[in-house]
Amino acid sequence: MTRKFPLIGRTSLSVGVRVFLALAIAGLFLVGSAAAQETPRAKALGQKLMCVCGCNQILTACNHVGCQYSHKMLQELDQLVARNDSDDLILQAFVQEYGPTVLAEPPTKGFNWAAWIVPIVAPLIAIFLVWQVVRRWRLRAQLAPAGPGVSPELLARAQHESDKDSDD
Repeated sequence: MTRKFPLIGRTSLSVGVRVFLALAIAGLFLVGSAAAQETPRAKALGQKLMCVCGCNQILTACNHVGCQYSHKMLQELDQLVARNDSDDLILQAFVQEYGPTVLAEPPTKGFNWAAWIVPIVAPLIAIFLVWQVVRRWRLRAQLAPAGPGVSPELLARAQHESDKDSDD
């Protein structure tokens, strides 16, 4: 006599196997990405680099599904750190391979100074220009007469006509 368990049927077992396989595969992906950032130095350098897949995220934070670049770049970074290359040499190697857009922060030399200065200086210049325009408007409003000037002859005529109307 075979005994059947109501909770362990054929469909629930296959679902359980599917869940186990999905978790195992996900675990392999997680282990692969964690191994690429083993050392704190590799993590710190990964924070200075951008993923080149187009997600506009820091290399160590790229969570773009199906990203073909981040895993390769993290492995390359880990290999360069394992060779004990200097930080500048590692960053320069990435710049040579992927271009200057791979750097999270633009270097502070040459034309790239504009990326550091413009966000600070441009709003200050804009505030100064707005202040100057408002100041000139206020000065112009204070200096301008309230209306067109009235000639003395016109005032005398108006006075004469108002006297005439009040006498009648």
